[in-house]
Order: sequence, then C-alpha cells, then structure tokens
Amino acid sequence: MEISDISNVFGFLGGLGMFLYGMSIMADGMQKTAGSRMSSFLGMLTNNRFLAVVLGALITAIIQSSGATTVMVVGFVSAGVLNLSQAVGVIMGANIGTTITAWIVSMSQLGDAFEIMKPSFYAPLIIGVGALLLVFAKSQRKKTMGEIMIGLGLLFTGLDFMSGSISPYTDAPIFARAFALLGGNPLLGMVIGAAVTALLQSSSASVGILQTLAMNGVVTTNAAIYITLGQNIGSCVTAMLSSAGGSRTAKRAAVMHLAFNMIGAVVFGVLGFAVFAFLPAFASSHISAVQISMFHTVFNLTMTTLLFPFGDCLVKLSGIVVKEKDEASEEDAETAETLRHLDERIFESPAFAVETAALEVIHMGQITMKNVKRSLDAIFTGNLEEIEDVYKTEKTIDNMEKMLTEYLIKVDNLSLTERQKKVVNNLFYSVSDIERIGDHAENMAEQAEYLVGHELDFTETGMKDLKSISDSVIRSFQYAIDARQNGSMDSVRKVSQYEDDVDNQEEELREKHIERLSSGECAPSAGVVFLDILGNLERISDHAYNLAGYVKDEL
Repeated sequence: MEISDISNVFGFLGGLGMFLYGMSIMADGMQKTAGSRMSSFLGMLTNNRFLAVVLGALITAIIQSSGATTVMVVGFVSAGVLNLSQAVGVIMGANIGTTITAWIVSMSQLGDAFEIMKPSFYAPLIIGVGALLLVFAKSQRKKTMGEIMIGLGLLFTGLDFMSGSISPYTDAPIFARAFALLGGNPLLGMVIGAAVTALLQSSSASVGILQTLAMNGVVTTNAAIYITLGQNIGSCVTAMLSSAGGSRTAKRAAVMHLAFNMIGAVVFGVLGFAVFAFLPAFASSHISAVQISMFHTVFNLTMTTLLFPFGDCLVKLSGIVVKEKDEASEEDAETAETLRHLDERIFESPAFAVETAALEVIHMGQITMKNVKRSLDAIFTGNLEEIEDVYKTEKTIDNMEKMLTEYLIKVDNLSLTERQKKVVNNLFYSVSDIERIGDHAENMAEQAEYLVGHELDFTETGMKDLKSISDSVIRSFQYAIDARQNGSMDSVRKVSQYEDDVDNQEEELREKHIERLSSGECAPSAGVVFLDILGNLERISDHAYNLAGYVKDEL
C-alpha cells in the first residue's frame, strides 16, 4: 500500500467523521430552535392522521433523523402524550421527512444550473459565518443558529472529503464485483443496507454515504435500490432498541415502524427484482446521487399513500406481535403514572423533556395539595381514615421527589438553552419545596392523630381561626401551582398577597391563643398542638411563596 492510499483512507475516515458530527450538531441546533414547538405540534394531532403524517415529515426534516423522531414517538406513546393511532401517522411522515437529507447531499448533481449550489462551494463560508455567530453573538438564538450553520458546513465538507478520497478508485474491479454481487442478491443488499444504518444509527447518514459512492460512478442501480430498502429497515433499529424494557405500548409503536418499512421493502423488493430481470442493462447501469434521492422519496411517498388507509391495521398487527402481559405493579398508581411519564426516550427532544418535567412537578404539587386538604380535614373532623390516607400519600410524594430529582439531573445534562437551564434549576428547587409542604401536611396529620388519641378539642373560636388561616394557606398554594402551570404573573401576585395575609394572621392568632391559654379557656396540651399547626401552616405558605418566586424569575 502506497502513502497516497493511506492518505485516502485517512481522508475518507475524516470526511465520514465530519459528515456524522456535522449532522449531529446541526440536528442538535435544530432541536434547540424548534424543539419547544414540537409539543404544541403534537398537541394538534388529535385524530387527524393526515396532519400527523405532515407533522411527522416536518419534524424529521427539521431534526434530520427519522430514527430520532421515531424514538421520540415511542417516548410520547409511553408517556401517554400520543395514542398508537396518532403515532402511526407520525411514523409514516418521519419516513418522508428523512428524504430531505438525501436531496441536500445530491444538490451538487442537479445539473449545470445548480453548479453554484455545490456543497464544497458554500461550505467554508457557512462554517465561517457560523463560527462568528457562535463566538461573538450575545443572544442564545444567534449562537444556536451558528451551531446549525457549522454543522451544515461540516456535513458538506465531510461529503467532499469522502468523495475526493474515493474518486481515485472508481475504476477498481473490487467495486464492480461487490456491487454486482449485491445487485444480484436482493436479500444481501438489504442486509448490508440495514447493517450499515443500524451501525450509524441514522438512515440519513447511510444514504449520504451511498450517494457519495454514486457520485463517483461505482454504484449499480439494482444494488442501490436493494441497499436503500435495507437502509429503511435499519432505521427501525434505533426505535426497537429504545423500546426494549419499555411499556407494551412503546414496544408496539416500534413494531409499527418496523412493520411499515418491512412491508415497503418486500413490495419494492419484489417489484424491483421483476423489473431488473426483464431489464438487465438497466439493472447493471450506474445510478446517480439524484436518482437515489428520487427513489428514496418515491418509495416513502408511495408506501405512505398505500398504507395510509390501513393505519389501524398496523396498530392491530402491533398488538398481535407484542402480546398483552398481566403484570402486577408494586408501586402505587400515582408513582407508576409518574414513572411512565418520565420516559428517557423523550430526551431526544430536550425541550419536550423540560416541559414533561414541569408537568410532573405540577402533578406532584396537585397531589400534595390534596394531602394538605386531607390533613386539615382530619384536624377538623378527627377522621382516622383521612390520617392514614395522608401517611400513604406522603410516601408517594417522597417517591415522586426522588424520581423527579433523578430525572431533572439527567435533563440538566442535555443540550439546553440558557432559559431551559434556568427552568430546570427552578424545577429542582420546586420539587424540594413541594416535598417540604408534604412533610408539613404529614406533621399536621400527626397532630390530628394526637388530638384524637388524647381526646382533645379546640375551642370554637380556635377552630374558626384555624379555618380562616387554612383557607388563605390553601389559596396561596393553589395560586403557586397555577403560576407554574399557566406562567401567570397574576397568580404570582396573588400568592404574594396571601402570603402576607397568612403571616399577619399567624402572628395575630398566636397572640389570641396565648390569651386564651392565660385565661384558662383552652387546655395547655391542646394549646401546644394548636401552635404547632399554626407553625406548619405558615411554613406551607412560605414554600408556596418560593414556588411562585421561581416562576417570577423565569417570567
């Protein structure tokens, strides 16, 4: 092997590295820019499968990976955001959206009129402008745009490196023999395409490599067709791996993706084999990068059109493949639901992962609110069943705190914007404050249990005073949850008003109670419990004020 051969190998590997890395950071930048809108897109789906196809194509075109889109869909299905009928439309659309990368790669071969659009012509400029934005821009949005441009430029430069490294060997007999073998054996061609795509975890990347070979005139038409069909099957591997160990519905979503592409590969594989048998000259002719893009697009559009009316059949097929299992859960319903929603597959979309975490913090707040009300009811009614329910729910709140904290640590390590990082930090603090409110609810349940066990009562005035301050505390906490849920400054202001009211009432009621103790209207043992309950209520209001403060910080 000569030094030039070694140089070409290094050039090809370096080009491949730049291509894959460029695609990765471009997709990352795209997700930062558009990720926050993805959940609202998905919320529009309802039962309109055509809209699901369009949005699946759009999201995949933006993030440049059908695998990533499908993994997100698996996560959304597992988290209950999408049902399987909606998911099948998004999966179909994802296959259409992934063709965008193929057209970007083949742009330089669209004819003389498009010669100025050759990637190698623009790549240095794109990287230069992107680097300037990344280094000197002050706004996060412009920095993200710089990341996208650098990724796009590296993608183009990597393609140019790979093409230049292969071009000296276009006449080598090994290429002719290899592609003649692949073209004559459809199954082998599909296996090779699927294996390369599974290895790279991206059908867009593997199609790009195939097009690079085509640009240098070493790929035959029949081999390219079979390899492309295999690449579509290989794109399912990411979602299949992602669903392993997940819920049954997550597995079914992955199976639907695999079934869609397998059916397509069989239909077009048989059709291609018949055509190539009658037209051997066409089969052995060289194919261009543009023609690969055209086939890739026609294949996905055709299969989506054919299978669109049979979406529900794909859903039923997935149910047959993935059998129902009777699994007894050891966790309580609320904890199990939270665990299901905090699905790490959603990490494919960092913006959605942050939003999911925020929704679960709100959910934790609502559960804690019910426990606070339950503990107060126990104080006013002496109901022992309410007290037991408070203790059980407190364990759920503690479990939720642990799960949410672990989830937020992982989310914090994702590629987030400055605003998203601030939200994640505030959610950390919010989880802690809500857990402390849960502890205060448990403390009040213990005081209620003490009252019942020792047959103690508060005076009528004392009960009236407790109800008054309790109402203000409940309102304060409720408005704090609303502030997080709706991003409302009006709710933040209401929390502040009720916090001031609670502080004033706590001070006034404490003095009045001491007067009752001094005059003998209230038993000393009951008096200690009353003051302890007052202290817990005041602390709940303080934590609610903290919760509202985090939202105010973000707004």
